[in-house]
Formats: sequence, structure tokens, C-alpha cells
Amino acid sequence: MRTIATEPPLRARVPARPVPWYRRPAPVPWGWAAGLFLLYSAVAVRRHQLLRTTGYDLGIFEQAVRAYAELRAPVAPLRGEGFHLLGDHFHPLLAVLAPLYRLWPSPLCLLLAQSALLALAVVPLARRAGAVLGPAAAHTVAAGYGLSWGVASAAAFDFHEVALAVPLLSFSLEALARRRWRPAVAWAAPLLLVKEDLGFTLAAVGAYIALKGPRGLGLVTVATGVLGSLLEVEVLLPAFNPGGYAHGGNLADGQGSLLATLAQAPLDLLRPEVKAVTLILVFAPSALLALRSPLALIAVPTLGWRLLSENGFHWGTAFHYSAILMPVVLAGLVDVLGRRAPDRRELRAVLATVLVVTVVLLPSFPLAQLAQRATWHTTPHVAAARALLARIPDGATVAASNRLAPQLTARCTVVLFPTFPVGGELYRRDVPRIPAPTAAWIVHDERAPEAWPHPSGHWPYPLERQRAELEAATRTYGYEVVARRDGITLLHRRADA
Repeated sequence: MRTIATEPPLRARVPARPVPWYRRPAPVPWGWAAGLFLLYSAVAVRRHQLLRTTGYDLGIFEQAVRAYAELRAPVAPLRGEGFHLLGDHFHPLLAVLAPLYRLWPSPLCLLLAQSALLALAVVPLARRAGAVLGPAAAHTVAAGYGLSWGVASAAAFDFHEVALAVPLLSFSLEALARRRWRPAVAWAAPLLLVKEDLGFTLAAVGAYIALKGPRGLGLVTVATGVLGSLLEVEVLLPAFNPGGYAHGGNLADGQGSLLATLAQAPLDLLRPEVKAVTLILVFAPSALLALRSPLALIAVPTLGWRLLSENGFHWGTAFHYSAILMPVVLAGLVDVLGRRAPDRRELRAVLATVLVVTVVLLPSFPLAQLAQRATWHTTPHVAAARALLARIPDGATVAASNRLAPQLTARCTVVLFPTFPVGGELYRRDVPRIPAPTAAWIVHDERAPEAWPHPSGHWPYPLERQRAELEAATRTYGYEVVARRDGITLLHRRADA
């Protein structure tokens, strides 16, 4: 019997409606990365233009990268006379930025590089969320990470080496989620070259692998991370800094005995109460669901040293300390939802909660500065500062106020005025006598700078002491006033001084 061919129904012959670009899996992560790069760059660049960046830390890191670009050791005069920056923190991976800086010797080069690195970390997070939970989750996770307070605080505060670690850890987390154990280790291994404490984060990645995958690889990774950090702290950092590890004093002292120290440790993790608030806020971008994921283990080393530190700056939400935690939190959210396989209604509820938390926290952190009129207004004070700084010749030696220093580090040799740290000792401010300035130029701003993220007021010494040192420069040390304008004083040392 012969079969008569029939045409397919009309509905089958109608071309499928094209999928909108924002629902296609490939462009979503990279589109978010591009948008976040522009967002972070706008905040960072505008802050620099308004003299809100600092010698501590943008100026210090620029001096290090500039030295690498000129094939010199990373000596940072702002950190101390002849101070080798690998004796402060162990971050040799900073050298990868040297070719970019050689092409564009400017602090903006570092700020834009940091913006790109932080934005790049969204790609594996959004890609994994889209693969497991769909396009809505990809957009939500991208927004949750990209607009998170931890990343925003890093993007808006100078430049820091941790920016190199954020995308490395993010790609490692994606590999862990896909059970690609060796690539996960390969992505995480360079953390050892970013900062001395991140070897313990590498060890945490190894612990996760030992728990979920090949135990041998996991244990080797744990050992590599722990031994690498110990080697850096006990051997390499002291080798570059004869005074020893500069930040070792941040660790809380014992309570008199090992037993007492162990007994007090759980309480020390949560007091004062700012520590508990920070813990909650760290996991808030995931609506706290990341706490149910084993990936949260990878956040333990960073949270541990911060909460046990005696430096109050480490306890709160300002600065750059939480940026490395944000990929862990969002990856943990995807992990929990992917394992639970929630129905569509539950998934929508969770994603909506994540977005609400993100939006509620947004005004309290630096990205909100883009909506403030003052961000887009150049004041007469800023104009005066630029005019006076332009009178300092390239290649000069300059002692500058903290907020003026990074305006000069690309073209001058800059130290902080008044001299700090004294004898290379960080945090030492009760100095009976500050050494005499030796730079050819001094530029001092007596205006109280915009506070965030520092406490309001003058730094590193009270204004009265800074004024006294400025007066001593003219009365005792042979400097003469070149110009004064709107609270900014420019001095130059006489040839016969």
C-alpha cells in the first residue's frame, strides 16, 4: 500500500520566534561584565578626579607597579624609605600589570584594571547560574554579585591586589561546581602569588575537593596552600622586610594560655557586635542560602583572620576586604538551588528576595555615589589643587598630603607629609619628633578630606601637628612658600638649604 505524503501542519512551518539577546545564555555573562566594568570605572575614576583616592593605598600600589614597569624592585617610598613592598604583603602577581602601566603610566590604569578584574568575575557566576537554573537566575546572580556591597566597597576604594584574586576564585568555583577538579586547582593556585593569606583559601578549595572529589588531589592542594602561606609569612616576607611581618600585630594576642585562648576564640569571633553584623551582611546577597552550601567553607579563612584581627578596620564592611567573599556567596547560592531543584514558584521567590536585598543595601554603599550630585561637580578646591600640582615639575621629589599623593605618583617620587610611617613602622603615630622633610617640594592640604571609608578628620596626624610641621619647614628646614590657595600650600626648598 502506497503512503501518500502530506505537508506538515502550517504551525510547524512557521519559523520559531527568535530568542531575545538577554535570554540567550552566551551574551548574558559578558554583557553584565561590560556593564559592571563601566559602572565600577565611573565610580573609581570620578573619585580620583575629586581627590578622594589616597597615597595609602593607591599611591603605594602605583609606585610598586611603576617600579615593575621600569624593571626595578617594587620599592614604595610612600611606605617608607627604601621599603620593598614584598616585605609588606606578598603579591608578586602585581607584576602582570606592568606592561599595561608601561603603555599608560597613570593611576587610572590601575583603577581601570581593577574595575575590569572585578567585573570579569561575574562571567563564571552568571554562566553557571544560567546553565543550572535558567536565564532569570543568570541575571539575578549577576546583579547580586555585581551590585553587592563587598564588590562595591572594593571598586570605590583605591586599588588593591585582591582584585587579581576575585576572578581567579570565581573561575575556580565554576570548575568546582562542574566537578572539574584539576582546572579548579589551576585557577586557584595563583592565589598564593596575590597575598600571603590566600594560601589558606587555596587550602579551603582543596578541602572541598577532598570532600566532594578525588581525596588525593584535595589533600595535596590543602598542603600546598597551608605550606605556601606559612613559607611566605615566616620566610619570604621577613626576607624583604628585616623588621619582620608588618601585619603580624593585627592578630589577636593570646589570653594567657592555650586553653584560655581556645575558650575565648568563639566569643572573639563575634564581639564587638560589628563582627556579627558583617557576618550577616556577607551572606545577605544570597538571602543567607549560601550558608547551606559546602562552598561556604571557602569563605572561612578570610572571615577567620578578619574576625580574629585586632585591627577594627577588618571587622566592618568598608574597604576591600569582602570582595573575595562575594563570588563564594553567589556560587553557594547557585549550588544550593541547583541541588534542591526548586519548582518555578519557589525559584522566583528566592530570586526576588536576592534582588530585594541587593536593592535595599545599594544606597548604603559606594555605588550610590553615582546618583549624588556632588560626584559630578568639580569644586573650586579641586580646581585649586590641580593648578598647584601642575606647578611641580616631572621627576621631582615631593612630600604630599595623603589625598594629593596619588595625583603625583605617576610622574614624581612621592612620600607622605608629614613623614609617615616613621622608620617604616606602620600605625605608629605617637612620634615625639617627626624627621625633617627631605623632598624638594611639599604640597599640603589642610582641608578635612571626604571621609569614606576613613574616619573623618586628618590623617596620619592631627591638623595642629601638620600645621606645625608645615611651619617648621619654612622656619627651620629651608623651604619657601611658592603659592597658597584654598587651604593648599605649595613649598619649594631653597637651593642654599
